[in-house]
This record gives sequence, structure tokens and C-alpha cells, in this order.
Amino acid sequence: QVQLVESGGGLVQAGGSLRLSCAASGRTDVDYEMAWFRQPPGQDRKLLAAVTRTGDRTFYIHLHAGPLAISRDKSKKNTIYLEMSELKPEDAAVYYCAAAERPMAYDLVREWRYWGQGTAVTVSS
Repeated sequence: QVQLVESGGGLVQAGGSLRLSCAASGRTDVDYEMAWFRQPPGQDRKLLAAVTRTGDRTFYIHLHAGPLAISRDKSKKNTIYLEMSELKPEDAAVYYCAAAERPMAYDLVREWRYWGQGTAVTVSS
């Protein structure tokens, strides 16, 4: 089993930035493909970005109008980050970290086996 723990959410002013972290524990002898999803209130959970198990490739779905970057910590196994700036009120959501060994399609929620509990981001205007 793998447990994912997100951190870094909270209240951010419009135009501001945030950095979310996700760390895996449990069965971490495997390198997982990892991703960030977000779910605004009343909406479906959608992919923001994904990173390969080696960190050599990243994928983005353009849900955020401003700068967005997913990265993998090369010194900590199965640990990823999400950096977003120029936040807008529509970026308010619960942000989830996900992991899987071999997801067939990054943007399908069902392809990700492990999920964090989510971290809420609120953007004040």
C-alpha cells in the first residue's frame, strides 16, 4: 500500500502563488508515475499535470491560465511538487496528488491507483 500526503494549500490572494508538495509513504520501493488533479466545488476532478517516474517528462492540461510547473524531487523517492502563480478565484479547489505504476491515460481518474486526501486552496479576490 502507498499513502500520499499533500501539503501547502490554504488561502492565497488573487495574483499570488503557491507550492504544493506530495510525499509518498508505505511501499516506496517502486517508482510511480505521479500527478496533480484538482476538483473545484461541484465539479469533476480533473488532471492538471503529470510527471513520469524518472521525472524526465511532464504533461500538462491547460486548466490554469498562468504559470504552472510540476516537478519531481530527485532526492526523495516519489515526492512531487506543484507550483502555480497568477492565481485567480477560479483556481480555488481541492488539489489531489495521485500515483500509479502504469496509468494508461494520465487524464483518467480511474487509471490512478493511489490518492492523497487532498489539500484545499482558496483564492481571495
